[in-house]
Amino acid sequence: MPAPVAPFAVQSGEGSSLETPTGDVVTIKAATRQTNGTLTVLELVIGPKKGPALHTHLREDELWYVLDGDFRFKAGGAMLRVSTGGMAFGPRGTPHAFQNIGETPGRLLVITTPSGLERFFEEFAVLLPGLAGPEALTAVGHANWIEFTGPPVGVSDPL
Repeated sequence: MPAPVAPFAVQSGEGSSLETPTGDVVTIKAATRQTNGTLTVLELVIGPKKGPALHTHLREDELWYVLDGDFRFKAGGAMLRVSTGGMAFGPRGTPHAFQNIGETPGRLLVITTPSGLERFFEEFAVLLPGLAGPEALTAVGHANWIEFTGPPVGVSDPL
């Protein structure tokens, strides 16, 4: 039986903040050790018209809750639009990407299960500023059960 974990709270503005591969910011709100491996919780601030490349999580399901802004999510063959207070879900094994379609930075709460996605961002941040090219991103992705499979939504499906 896994060791018990202690209840905890994370306030607004708290958590470990890192730069993402898109140059945006991710704040780790709950990580593997805090949740006994059950889930990871991240807050992402995504600039206007920005978002990650199409990718697939081989081991995590991913839920996106829009804290602020207007986003579109490409998941499998679906294109989903979600605004403040709404959410979208991408099951593991489904190619997906998202884009902030607003004119100001947007905020997402991302919950993955099981935990572990925070390691991708932590390992990527170690490469900054100079070693974070496409080959390094692919290698960090593979090490964390993520396959990059295409361009960002703004490139593949322009507005």
